[in-house]
Amino acid sequence: MKGTWKLRLRMIITSILMFSIVYFLVMLVGIYLRISSWYFFMGVSLIIVFLQYWFGPSIVKRSMNVRPLSEAEAPHIHQMVKELADAAGVPMPEIGLSEINIPNAFAYGRSSRSGHIAITRPILGLLDRDELRAVLGHEMGHIKHNDMIVTAAVSVIPMICYYIALSFIFSGDSRNGGGLIIGILGYLFYLIGQLLVLFISRTREYYADEASVEYGNRPASLVSALYKLSYGAARCSKQTIDEVNANRAFFVNDVNNAKHDVTDFQQIDFDGDGKISDEELRRIANSDVKISRKNGIMEIFSTHPDSLKRVKRLAQMEN
Repeated sequence: MKGTWKLRLRMIITSILMFSIVYFLVMLVGIYLRISSWYFFMGVSLIIVFLQYWFGPSIVKRSMNVRPLSEAEAPHIHQMVKELADAAGVPMPEIGLSEINIPNAFAYGRSSRSGHIAITRPILGLLDRDELRAVLGHEMGHIKHNDMIVTAAVSVIPMICYYIALSFIFSGDSRNGGGLIIGILGYLFYLIGQLLVLFISRTREYYADEASVEYGNRPASLVSALYKLSYGAARCSKQTIDEVNANRAFFVNDVNNAKHDVTDFQQIDFDGDGKISDEELRRIANSDVKISRKNGIMEIFSTHPDSLKRVKRLAQMEN
């Protein structure tokens, strides 16, 4: 496995920053309520983080409508996951089927020893075997890196800050402006927290892409899968996309940016067949890929890296 110390370091730093935000906000609320014990602040903060760690996988499972996918139903998928788990050196994850109408896949769980990989029903008729295996390899990378629980744990913190901000900004009891200050700080922490969640989400995607290739998948197969998944999501209604918006960081690609990503992929689909071949990817590896300022700004607010930057990195792994 290629060194992942940078990913681990970023996850640790992000987790520390997020816990600091929770602690500081709990402290402000406690002071507002005339509670001054730092034991109380620390205890509440730890409870919030622990509850998200413990119940995060169950929340993802329920919100994404996941049920177990038996080996009898999909023996080829179980075989692929078994091969990938052996390559990654992790226990065989549980496999589930998500009954949502967007083609995609995702991983969740508390650790690599209790990992879950789920595929959505529409992905089955969209990807060929190599593309599906590349996507499953990407998800296996998340399990190997233990990054899915960090994403689950920290992603709820901005929403806590947001609800605290609303509660205090619009509360009738301002107590000399103290409630308003807490509300404003809560909203500021919400914005900072969102950016931190998006940053760590984008970082982990690069490492999962590299892991998929390391587990024996061709880079072109993964790029081709991303192309098809973007196209599939672009055809979904806005209501369907909105229903999974809170969990989109778990997907292989950012479904909110699907239409934009399709346009990017079409630029490198030189023969227009709706797939990306090894030769097409090699052409990208040997050419300059320029990201516009607009796309760079969009990336900051995305759960996933810019599609062309992602393709360029995968192209450089093509033999």
